[in-house]
Amino acid sequence: MEIIKATVTEAVSEQNTALSVGSGSLRVYATPAMLALIEKAACKALEGLLAEGETTVGTLLNVKHLAATPVGMQVSATAELIERDGRKFVFSVTASDECGVIGEGTHERFLVFSERFTEKTYSKLSKEQV
Repeated sequence: MEIIKATVTEAVSEQNTALSVGSGSLRVYATPAMLALIEKAACKALEGLLAEGETTVGTLLNVKHLAATPVGMQVSATAELIERDGRKFVFSVTASDECGVIGEGTHERFLVFSERFTEKTYSKLSKEQV
């Protein structure tokens, strides 16, 4: 099987600290920011593999945040496709800063048809609120 893998990187700034995103009170890289970077890596890994009108949505993240990263460092997330079952994609994921691994686990994405998915989602707005 061909290796399908991608890595993305971002700087830790005040905007992606736990304090700024509301996931804690410290000026360290936020877990939600790490998870978003992991999803971005998985999306990048799938670039070029999907047909016109297809996309994927994240359905499961099972990731441990193992170490804190201060403002000023770089964080990289890597997603490697380890399984495909029909429309489900499963990735092995890691996040690292300049000193080593800060997060690891798995991430699942599901293939959807963009237009149909968006229509179904936004149909919620026309339903009577109870």
